[in-house]
Amino acid sequence: MRTSYLNYSMSVIVGRALPDARDGLKPVHRRILHSMNEGGMVAGKSYKKSARVVGDVLGKYHPHGDSAVYDALVRMAQDFSLRYPLIDGQGNFGSVDGDSAAAMRYTEARTTRIAMEMLADIDKDTVDMVPNYDGSLKEPVVLPTKLPNLLLNGSSGIAVGMATNMPPHNLNEIVEGLKALLDNPDIELLELMEHIMAPDFPTGGTIYGKNGIYQAYATGRGKITLRANAEIEEMKNGRSRIVVSEIPYMVNKSNMLQKIAELVKARVFEDISDIRDESDKDGLRVVFELRKDAVPEVTLNRLYAHSDLQTTFGVINLALVDGQPRVMSLKELLEIFLDHRREVIRKRTEHDLRKAMERIHLLEGLIVALDNIERVISIIRGSKDPQVAMSALTEEFSLTEVQAKAILDMKLQRLTSLEMDSIRREASELEKTIADYRDILERSERIDGIIREELDYLKERYGDERRTLVEENAEEIDIEDLIVKRDITVTITNTGYIKRMDLDTYRTQNRGGKGLKGLSMKEEDFVVDMFICSSHDHILFFTSKGKVFWLKGYNIPTGTRQARGKPIVNLLPNLEENEVVMSTLHVSDFDEGKYLIFCTKRGLVKRTVLNAYSRPRTTGIKAILLNEGDELVDTQLCTDGDEVALSTALGMTNRFKVSDVRPMGRVTAGVRGMRLKYKGDRVISMAVLPPSPDEEPFEEEMEEGEPEDEEELLSVKGPVLLTITQKGFGKRAPAWNYRLTRRGAGGVTNIRREQIKETGEVVKVMMEREESEVLMVSQSGMVIRTPSSSIRMVNRVGKGVIVMRLNGDDIIKAVAMIQKIEDENGSSESESDEEPPKQEKDESTS
Repeated sequence: MRTSYLNYSMSVIVGRALPDARDGLKPVHRRILHSMNEGGMVAGKSYKKSARVVGDVLGKYHPHGDSAVYDALVRMAQDFSLRYPLIDGQGNFGSVDGDSAAAMRYTEARTTRIAMEMLADIDKDTVDMVPNYDGSLKEPVVLPTKLPNLLLNGSSGIAVGMATNMPPHNLNEIVEGLKALLDNPDIELLELMEHIMAPDFPTGGTIYGKNGIYQAYATGRGKITLRANAEIEEMKNGRSRIVVSEIPYMVNKSNMLQKIAELVKARVFEDISDIRDESDKDGLRVVFELRKDAVPEVTLNRLYAHSDLQTTFGVINLALVDGQPRVMSLKELLEIFLDHRREVIRKRTEHDLRKAMERIHLLEGLIVALDNIERVISIIRGSKDPQVAMSALTEEFSLTEVQAKAILDMKLQRLTSLEMDSIRREASELEKTIADYRDILERSERIDGIIREELDYLKERYGDERRTLVEENAEEIDIEDLIVKRDITVTITNTGYIKRMDLDTYRTQNRGGKGLKGLSMKEEDFVVDMFICSSHDHILFFTSKGKVFWLKGYNIPTGTRQARGKPIVNLLPNLEENEVVMSTLHVSDFDEGKYLIFCTKRGLVKRTVLNAYSRPRTTGIKAILLNEGDELVDTQLCTDGDEVALSTALGMTNRFKVSDVRPMGRVTAGVRGMRLKYKGDRVISMAVLPPSPDEEPFEEEMEEGEPEDEEELLSVKGPVLLTITQKGFGKRAPAWNYRLTRRGAGGVTNIRREQIKETGEVVKVMMEREESEVLMVSQSGMVIRTPSSSIRMVNRVGKGVIVMRLNGDDIIKAVAMIQKIEDENGSSESESDEEPPKQEKDESTS
């Protein structure tokens, strides 16, 4: 099976789906043109039925379905599909509305004149010919094209495991680019783009921005934004209308208008009162009439954002080079064509030289005969038969058999003086021609000169004006103006899936509830991060390799409560192999006075100004240097006066001032923030706290004292740390209860070692916010949301109370602090899929 599929894959890649980089044709297109050329169905001659063309191609060269051949022929005749059509069709060959062509028995076809330039000199041994499928005929491996069809008309195709999508270009620009490359083989891309500005689509439109063009030309891959050309017109009744005269390449006009009409019906476009298609034989014209109070510029921008009036053309310059698929830059494509053209001219010249040598060889024999005509006639008259005469002539005048035969075949009229002069004149001219051919073969600059002359001829004969406009410094649509600003929940799973949901997807429950089924996922997957942000916030993704990537909240795909979401690697395509997202942060702006503070699994911390991360790149930037074996745990915003509490899985917490960590550059590793006292321990979370100005840090770690009275705990104002453990235990304790120490200390006890077996390791320690709720997700995907105030305040070494009851071996894997949402009556929503279990007595200990 594997061998069979591999053979099939190679057949599709080489023999069906991908074009040859030299002539830009797939096998079916090449066979159609060759068959039509052989059958005389060419420009300047009468049209022939398409059914005849298809029959010839099927019978002689392409033993596949007739619809595949006819569809390929039809596309080559469509002036809205090819920038320079290769087939001159007569009849219905389809339309930009997606109408199919008439049956092949009705339409007629012949090649265009520009197609004949691709077939020129094919009879001069310029390309290799191979047997057809049954060995009865020969077909060309590639056409000896004079023009780079792959760039002029582009190509698209889906193979096995790969695809090609190449845009068309303007002939005048391609010619000038080729000439510039001939003049300077080391030309830079930017210089080349002075001649080849951008793709030129047959349907016109406007390309917005040149960054995508440069990337595509430099690497062979890129994205080009293409917009319809539209104008705003004022009507007599005081209203406005938007008139579209050109649409993006490969957009089905009829389907586009139908979808826009559906959006109007769905009140997405409330300002559009009427849609009319006024296209006719003179060109395309689509009219959108607007309501009286509409702002036409806003409506047009919304049309660009929500319809196919603006599309993206994904460039993949993939073609076959020496039978192997290869992605190529613009310069490489031009070089491959020039190399092919040089080879064609060399073979053509060798063919012409060979023919000229054969001709002058005959003429030399005729001249010998004419100079000795009496003796020649005597030999011929005295010979018994032609064979004896041929032998006598070759022996008498040292001629070859070919020359002797030519003398015997010579007509008597060639003996006139005029004919004798003509033969001598032809021989003299042939000698000059032969010398010229030899000079061409010996000097590569002569071949390049011929290419230049041919290019100038093609430009003069077939060149035309650019159809697609290019806006170099185009302003992008401000997507944020079109998107409602709302709070969203972002969820990230262990295997790298991400999604966003509206915050009200989750319902508030009482402490001790069993939760709603929040995520439906595979056993090996579970939630590792969940946070609340605005749909307009910047989401910063900090990876295991110390890099940071950016996304807007609205760029994250939406998902249902049970959905896994989409792979992060699809949203961040420049992640390296084995690079995973370890921490996320959302910010609304990059203020100068803010800092980012990082902490790692081994207790290192680093503080860097937030503004250092304000310039997004698609490839990401370095956020922190990580030592071998270390991982990023968390990244948060902070200011100079804040404090930091680092907490470990085995129940230790170290609180110190942010000012103890001096600001460092973006590409640095940081300093020690906490000493890990226990073997196998690791930092699992970081909380940034407001300052406590009256408290002085202890130089040494303190022994545990007696637990504080609960009334005393509740009476003290200030930040509160909320701790959640793997087995569903939770507690609240004042931050001051965790003594302020120095950066690099081992910290104080948060959960006693002997209690870890009952409570499980600490999952997260975070600062409680006013009127907040805790959102917890278990490994099996159960979700609970409960007010943080419902969790009992205890001293810092207490194990706390059960916050979420878990089934079997289920454990808590992710915790998030969110703002409480109130209903219209001012009370918190509180409901569950099940009746919440009766609450047991709080299990706090000293």
